[in-house]
Amino acid sequence: MGRNKLPRSWFDKGLASRRHYAMKTILIVDDDLHIREVIAFALEQAGYNVKEAGDGNQALAMAAENEPDLVVLDILMPEMDGLAVCRRLRKLSEVPILFLSSKSDEVDRIIGLEIGGDDYVTKPFSPRELVARVGAIFRRTDLSRPVNDDEACSDESYTLRQGRMSLDLESHAACWDEQVVPLTAREFALLATLIRRPKRVFLRDELMDATYDQDVTVSQRTIDSHVRGVRSKFAAKGADSVIETVHGVGYKLGNCE
Repeated sequence: MGRNKLPRSWFDKGLASRRHYAMKTILIVDDDLHIREVIAFALEQAGYNVKEAGDGNQALAMAAENEPDLVVLDILMPEMDGLAVCRRLRKLSEVPILFLSSKSDEVDRIIGLEIGGDDYVTKPFSPRELVARVGAIFRRTDLSRPVNDDEACSDESYTLRQGRMSLDLESHAACWDEQVVPLTAREFALLATLIRRPKRVFLRDELMDATYDQDVTVSQRTIDSHVRGVRSKFAAKGADSVIETVHGVGYKLGNCE
């Protein structure tokens, strides 16, 4: 396998065919060995399996080899920074990504969330906070439950529907005409907010509150980015009426027909 060339076998599984792991694997990516050791110790004490990478190139190779359940990714790294790594991963995978950033990297943090990051922790950080953020991401994405294409779109117990679209709140599976649409945790949370009140127009601030924890600050551009991501992924399944823009106000659920 050539350097940075990622086999599609892992990535093509997508959200709908996640494997069950007795112990979840987390890939830590940071060029600072000390920081990696601190994070690794905290996560191992919390019961996670840990892999480490010291740069972006190594991270991509290890992600393909180890199929992590989550990536802890530093933004500022030499050669290939965390934003570039995130973009590469997001082209092929929906693996949750928790960014590490310094207090001066507000713009990079916002960009990271816009291009597909699920959360961030600011350096210097508390290892306990980082472990708590990891746990929160796993709860949102429900990675402990294996899902396949047949069951993801058929369970009516926790399913919300609008037209040809359905959301399974238990498995975090989004479907269009029974085709699974792989969404990030943020994209799913945004869409779930809209589908619960399909006639309401939501302000961007309201969608930010529904999609992010209170202690996470993002810009309105980030919500716009998530909306574009949802539209693009549903468009790939033949859907072009999932989210409507109400100019000067915000967004509402489309008729999904």
